Amino acid sequence: MAQFRMQGSRVLAVDLAGDSVKARNGSMVAYDGQMTFKRMSGGGEGLRGLVTRRITGEKMTVMEVQGKGTCWFAERATEINLVRLTGERLHVEASNLLCTEATLRTGTEFTGLRGASEGHGLFTTKVEGQGWAAVTSDGPAVILRVAPGLPLRVDPGAYIAHTGNLKQSFRTDVTWRAVVGETGGESFQIEFEGDGLVYVQPSERRTFAGDA
Repeated sequence: MAQFRMQGSRVLAVDLAGDSVKARNGSMVAYDGQMTFKRMSGGGEGLRGLVTRRITGEKMTVMEVQGKGTCWFAERATEINLVRLTGERLHVEASNLLCTEATLRTGTEFTGLRGASEGHGLFTTKVEGQGWAAVTSDGPAVILRVAPGLPLRVDPGAYIAHTGNLKQSFRTDVTWRAVVGETGGESFQIEFEGDGLVYVQPSERRTFAGDA
């Protein structure tokens, strides 16, 4: 089994003993031991199913890393957050997914208006199974709990990922729009209800509603 561990907050070290991981192409910054790197193509199960999917006008390419030794990954000096899955599902923006264990299954899921509001298209990534996933954030991520009867609203540009039994819907806050103006990004929000965790970053992406 691959061992995920952090070295600082912006570099992920993965110890391999003959097994493999899937990672964003070009995210390897160093390795020791005997490693092979294979660029993956086509659709199908796992991270390879994301290769031909367009993310903000770009294609996400994925590599399989296999061997014995340690491989270090990073992505433009962004913060890296480790998420341990024990059978539940992680929903994450594909642009924030850095690396997963080979044991995890990855695919895409329709998100409707929420995806359109972020300029990320109409799909997000789902990761499920048993194992580690590494998710990036622009600045230290904040993990917010959603409890029954206590919904959470998040700016689409700050959203990274969520886990748990959560229902999400797209909201327009007329009152807040009157404060920030018609082009304010915060007038469009994602509302989460149920029981789970939401990951947000302190830096907001540009959305269709304007700069956040």
